[in-house]
Amino acid sequence: FNASDRLILLGDLINRGPDSAKVIRLARKSNALSLLGNHERRLLAARKNPDRVKVRGSEQATFDSLKPDDWRYLEGMALTHEIKELNTVFVHGGFLPNQPWREQTAEVVTEIQVIDREGNQRKRREDPDALPWADHWTGPPFVVYGHTPREDVYKLKWSICLDTACAMGGQLTAFILPERRIVQVKARKSYFP
Repeated sequence: FNASDRLILLGDLINRGPDSAKVIRLARKSNALSLLGNHERRLLAARKNPDRVKVRGSEQATFDSLKPDDWRYLEGMALTHEIKELNTVFVHGGFLPNQPWREQTAEVVTEIQVIDREGNQRKRREDPDALPWADHWTGPPFVVYGHTPREDVYKLKWSICLDTACAMGGQLTAFILPERRIVQVKARKSYFP
């Protein structure tokens, strides 16, 4: 990685390791384009509506450690990032199939994991037999996403999941474009159970 590269982070920079504020500051220092994940969305909602969204357990340390520049960075996170010339879209969680991806809500694109039999988004724990949303996605565009930790990269014709459970002791995965090369680094330890 060097200054001429464009670093795109797929969200959930916070609440998965020992120093979320340091992660945000490193992303800012690297001039990374960071997408909104469900953890950032929840923390921003708690900051905006403290009476409606309570900060939970370990989130409090993150909440208390963030400085004004960190909050501005979080508030500036986009839901998606498109590279038209590569016919590729980046997102934290994913998309509902058969709906225009640009029109999907923050809840969908930051939370989706599987699609139930009725075509609704669910988390894996809510419907363990449901197929991943990506199994239903027929593209275009090609979608690069995270959110759903796996032991290895989950690559299909029209998508790739890069969440290889780094915070849980797995690997940190990068997807190098335009050549579509995968680079992985083993986590030093498990940071999150």
